[in-house]
Amino acid sequence: MASAGAATASTDGGKGSSNTQALAAQVLQMRDGLTKVAYAGDVSKTRADLDKLSPVLGDIAAGKRYQIQTETQKLGDLAKGRSDESSRLLADPKAKARQLPPLPVPIPSLPDLPGPLKIVSDLVKALLTAVTGILAGLLGGLPVPPLPLPPVPLPTP
Repeated sequence: MASAGAATASTDGGKGSSNTQALAAQVLQMRDGLTKVAYAGDVSKTRADLDKLSPVLGDIAAGKRYQIQTETQKLGDLAKGRSDESSRLLADPKAKARQLPPLPVPIPSLPDLPGPLKIVSDLVKALLTAVTGILAGLLGGLPVPPLPLPPVPLPTP
């Protein structure tokens, strides 16, 4: 957390590389936390993580607190929409899903979420993909760690 404090103390209006690095670390931690609780099937923790992630994605989309590329800002906006929609549907599973604009990045083949999270499985998978794309933009060419997905169960004979 020392780097986050240094980033906050920045004299250039909160923009700069240390601030971007701190943001990347925060987003990576949030992405991985969301992945773990969602794939564990924990609805309440998934909603809580979505609610924590959404304002950060909003800041990325706004482009005011962080000096980032326009493509990353756009991805932040698309990711925030998916985070908010996932949270809304988990709060009211009988609600009708809204049509969201497509992501500009391909969505890899990820396993579906288990149990009660199946209703938001595609949204969360798209969100995780978008957040991974945001991380790629924030890290500026450095490798992005893979999603901490659970091991694929072996088929039963």
